[in-house]
Amino acid sequence: MFLPRRRLTVIALAICIAFSLWYFNNIQYSLRPLAPLPSSQDSLKQPQSPSDDFPAPKPPPQTPIQDPGASGPVPPSQPAPPTGPKIKAQESEHYPVQSIIPLPGGTPAKISKIQHVFSIETSDDRVEREERLAAVKKSFIHSWQGYKKHAWKQDELLPVKGGYLTTFGGWGATLVDSLDSLWLMGLKDDFEDAIKAVEEMDFSSPNMEDLNVFETTIRYLGGFLGAYDLSNGQYPILLNKAKEVGEFLYGAFDTPNRMPVTRWKWDSAPETKQEAHPNTLIAEVGSLTLEFTRLAQLTDDPKFYDAVQHITNVLDEQQKLTVLPGLWPIIMDAQRGQFDDVGFTLGGMADSTYEYLPKQHMLLGGLTKQYRKMYEATLAPIMKHIFFRPMTPDDADILVSSGVRVNGNAETIVPDFEGQHLGCFTGGMIGIGAKIFDRSEDLKTARRLVDGCIWAYNHTQTGIMPEIFNMVPCQDERCRWDEDRWLKFVGIKTRRIEGIPEGLSDVEKGRWVASADRIPPGFSAIKDRRYILRPEAIESIFIFYRMTGEKKYQDAAWRMFTAIENYTRTDIANSAIDDVTAETPGKADRMESFWLAETLKYFYAIFADPEVLDLDTYVLNTEAHPFKRPIAP
Repeated sequence: MFLPRRRLTVIALAICIAFSLWYFNNIQYSLRPLAPLPSSQDSLKQPQSPSDDFPAPKPPPQTPIQDPGASGPVPPSQPAPPTGPKIKAQESEHYPVQSIIPLPGGTPAKISKIQHVFSIETSDDRVEREERLAAVKKSFIHSWQGYKKHAWKQDELLPVKGGYLTTFGGWGATLVDSLDSLWLMGLKDDFEDAIKAVEEMDFSSPNMEDLNVFETTIRYLGGFLGAYDLSNGQYPILLNKAKEVGEFLYGAFDTPNRMPVTRWKWDSAPETKQEAHPNTLIAEVGSLTLEFTRLAQLTDDPKFYDAVQHITNVLDEQQKLTVLPGLWPIIMDAQRGQFDDVGFTLGGMADSTYEYLPKQHMLLGGLTKQYRKMYEATLAPIMKHIFFRPMTPDDADILVSSGVRVNGNAETIVPDFEGQHLGCFTGGMIGIGAKIFDRSEDLKTARRLVDGCIWAYNHTQTGIMPEIFNMVPCQDERCRWDEDRWLKFVGIKTRRIEGIPEGLSDVEKGRWVASADRIPPGFSAIKDRRYILRPEAIESIFIFYRMTGEKKYQDAAWRMFTAIENYTRTDIANSAIDDVTAETPGKADRMESFWLAETLKYFYAIFADPEVLDLDTYVLNTEAHPFKRPIAP
């Protein structure tokens, strides 16, 4: 009798084990996301084709973006599918702040006006301006309706084939980024629809493993704050959501030196001690000040200001200690708070760090001199090493913002003479600085920078500026056109290794390359031929028009808008294009959220009444979201 009972026990035990294995395997499977989490990508805010002469340092490695074909659009009437367990904003810190830096107090200082005093326009000018304004608004509505139909509540629309991409957290970047544009253009019904969608957003966790803190800050936090300020606080939900985003992102600052983790593994942050990365893009730490400061002002919670002021203090302490004193290199060691890199630019990966210096001065009401001091300390090295005058067939008196590399022990500074569409913000920045800091001598520099970007638009096949290009620097102050010298540069700068006939002189080689590669006279190379719906050129043109009142800048804006609309419009919205030098550029099927947040907003504002986005009332973040400035009595 003993053996059968033993066998029965063994059999029963085996059955229990088998059932347990089956049960737990199925339970674990049911808790997994239904589809892989979308991966993060480097934003198109950064140039995609760095110069051979001035190679961009590599940011921390990123995982590839999800294949657009792997996910169709979520129907507008349905929420996005679940993506895994939610977490709350970090409730306790590993490295708490011992002493909070308070917002500067007192009565705002008087800051010189930016905007021109406009006279009454003629009836003909008004009719023309309003026709142009209506055309821009029509373009915005076309793209917005395409987004609503094909990518509602998603980050980014695919404007050629429909569908969406998850690029910035999966919360709906285009929706949030477009809120203040909707309000500005009087699209109140669409604004109300967007507000209803905002109410459903859960910012406790993103739909990505790695979160870009900079992009999340400028698009989401900036988008909510800008819409809240522009609508005069009529929608408290906007401030509530801004605080949700701010509280969530605050966890990225929980490091030993309080420098943020810019590519943030948010899911492990509450349980795992984290440190800032030793290879961090300067723009991703230096461009958080406006958004967190405005959040601190509106919520009366100084911890948000404290978070970014720690960064500013590090930049301030190190500004004169870099290998090009006054400027910060593209890459910093955020873990140690040091700046040992040797590449410098005001273009991609550095740009908005500089842009935010005069803007933060305005947002703080001039109550601290720190940001003015830091901005003015950048000007001498920028004017000497970064801006250059190129040689052009029409002998145009223009400037282009480029980059340099410092070799050896700061003994040799090597310029790359490379322009970027991203660098076109500099004309507006220098203009604003000239006005608010009473530096009238800088206005000519601002004008030449703005005119340089207009020149680049005017001299391509499509009438659209390329993403990255080179030009030939002037040899002397007269800067007369020398075709042979231009052709030699074309031959030197070419990346071609096949097809060039043998036995050609340098000039003949350049002529052959210029013809074969469609390089217009004045450009010596076009390293990235795309246009990705960028705003930086129209941004500076808008600012300079508001500063001067000169109608020629409205006319330049109109030429740019019509060219962009002609080549980028699709049946669904507007798309990035792959080659501005081609007669018929291909569509890249991308529409980043800044098309609706920035580019069309600036095109609209330049044709709107001057009180719309008044630059003496608002300061605009790098995504064109307007924050109310404190005004001196």
